[in-house]
Amino acid sequence: MGTRHRISLGTPIPAVVGHSYVSHDDAHLSGSYTNHMHNESRTMDRTEHEAALMGGNTMYRQSSPVANWMQSYGCSPSPSVVHKQRHLSDSLAQDGSGRGWRESEFAHQYSFKGPSHRTISRINNRQLQQQQQQRMSGSSMQWQQMSTGGGSMKGAGQYQGTIKRAGSVHSMKSVGRGVDVCDGFADGMVDGLDGIQNLDMTTAINYISSTDVSMQMLGAAYIQHQCYHSNEAKVMVRSLKGIPVLVQLFSSENQEVQRYATGATRNLIYENMDNKTALIEAGGISKLIDALKELDDELLKNITGILWNLSSKDSLKERLARESLSELTERVLVPLSGGGDAGVIQQCMSEADIFYNTTGCLRNLSSVNERTRQQMRETRGLVDSLVGYIQNSLDEGKVDDKGVENCVCALRNLSYQLYTEIPASVQMRLEGASRAQATRHDEPIGCFTPQSKKSKDKNQDLSTFSEVARVPKGAEWLWHPQIVRLYNRILQVCETNTCTREAAAGALQNITAGEFRWASVLSRVALEQERMLPVILDQLRTPTDTELRSLMGLLRNLSRHCKNKADMATKVVNILVTKLPSDGYQKEPSSDVVVNICGVLNNLVTGSSVAARDIAFFDGLPKLVGIKTSHENSPGKLKAARAASTVLCNMFQYSKLHRDYKQKGYAKRDFIDATL
Repeated sequence: MGTRHRISLGTPIPAVVGHSYVSHDDAHLSGSYTNHMHNESRTMDRTEHEAALMGGNTMYRQSSPVANWMQSYGCSPSPSVVHKQRHLSDSLAQDGSGRGWRESEFAHQYSFKGPSHRTISRINNRQLQQQQQQRMSGSSMQWQQMSTGGGSMKGAGQYQGTIKRAGSVHSMKSVGRGVDVCDGFADGMVDGLDGIQNLDMTTAINYISSTDVSMQMLGAAYIQHQCYHSNEAKVMVRSLKGIPVLVQLFSSENQEVQRYATGATRNLIYENMDNKTALIEAGGISKLIDALKELDDELLKNITGILWNLSSKDSLKERLARESLSELTERVLVPLSGGGDAGVIQQCMSEADIFYNTTGCLRNLSSVNERTRQQMRETRGLVDSLVGYIQNSLDEGKVDDKGVENCVCALRNLSYQLYTEIPASVQMRLEGASRAQATRHDEPIGCFTPQSKKSKDKNQDLSTFSEVARVPKGAEWLWHPQIVRLYNRILQVCETNTCTREAAAGALQNITAGEFRWASVLSRVALEQERMLPVILDQLRTPTDTELRSLMGLLRNLSRHCKNKADMATKVVNILVTKLPSDGYQKEPSSDVVVNICGVLNNLVTGSSVAARDIAFFDGLPKLVGIKTSHENSPGKLKAARAASTVLCNMFQYSKLHRDYKQKGYAKRDFIDATL
């Protein structure tokens, strides 16, 4: 039985899951293993959490001329619909010979875009807050940043009411639409600006092209609002050559202009690939990165939201990583992660949004290809910041935080195909000079007698780890024994966020997969030092199929590398048998989960007769025979049938158990079936 990697990968389709970056090898069910990598993707597009609260840093700001035309605007609902789909990737061999367990898998993830920006009525709200502060304190104007979203305006008789919307989530099959966090806020009453209701898009483009700051803000604010709810407006801005003009405003000396220009751009590129491309062609990435140096939370929130939105497209990821990764890490990720000199997470509400946007972008970028993953591993401070934020969040009881989810998913992506992508010098150090070169040939193959092969212990003692530094730094975190403890803590204390738990299990699955000696070492660390088996078995109660698939994939790796398979069999066989469906027609659990369960059982059966005995004792035979003989003809069900057939084939090799099988009503024909 092979093992299985998972990775949270963002590949919108023609990608998120029926995608590229899939490689596979055949891995024999009962013995000889070769890596079988299946990339499953699930990059995250931002579902923006912007509560209608006042929070963050207070800043001195000039009054906005745009606020004057926000007179008596109503609100109207426009809720979005969550469209989350999950692609269940193939898990069995490409041929029909009973071989072929997918050794690794990209955990297909939703591609999440950064949300579109708030409409212009937030300007009105801020002006109201400013006026209230002036009346109460008599002090100079101060602005508190708002974390609200979605407003509306009643301009020229259109779009009345609150427009509710949030960041979209890609479905697995398209760049699609997804969930938006419904966001609305109360409108205030401000004196109107004569004639503003008659402003049109052509005039707005002329305004942003002028040299007058007030007109620039007014034009950008109009574009921002119109593009929030109108795809036609987005097309019109591009056709009127407004995108290059907005890009030039990113570097304006006036921070208000920068805010409105980036806010308009954020809405402009939302679910519009042509506008994303036009933004990049106009040099937008470099201009955005240059603007990161501005110490303004709202501006940074806009910029990181745009970058996250851009990162949801596979075709843009590599260039985006090349042009933004270093600065984004240095200027945003490290300072806000609690790393560096801070040591603790001290984020206001706006900074939490900025961090969430940034890690969402990194999560997407980490899913694209080997070259980008390697660039991210080598980026100074990136891995340390991700790990540090997770550690600090665990210490502070905030493990269910959405920022933690992004960080864990990024780490899982960066651990995908880790042992083949790390530098050769590191590979040699981790593999060690004492590794048995013929290990693969010492494993039982197919349905030959398991007792005929003696398993050799190819692992060193776990007392010392001379191969790694005592204190991990940088990319070494990804394969250091201490990371096993971190993922174990996540599985133990994360209660509500199933995505975070799934990502932690997937990361463990990645670093324990394959023939590599270090994968075996970390498997033993998990089982013997961290005592993770009870934790994993407890997590198997989850009703979430995707999480169950990650956990079963991890358990399959551990069952392959564990030293005492008989002892493990007594602890897990009963639980696994209860998870099996009675035949191949049942929809739950999914075929991938069934394949993984059979993978664990097969690993244990080939190593110990105790596993075969317990499968029979706990009534696993009728389920395995049902899965093998009664099933649909879909690819997933056929692979599950081959998996069950291989387990039965290996169980029959224990002649001392034949009497037990016969007493339960099963004959040789039930175990040996050459048709599968």
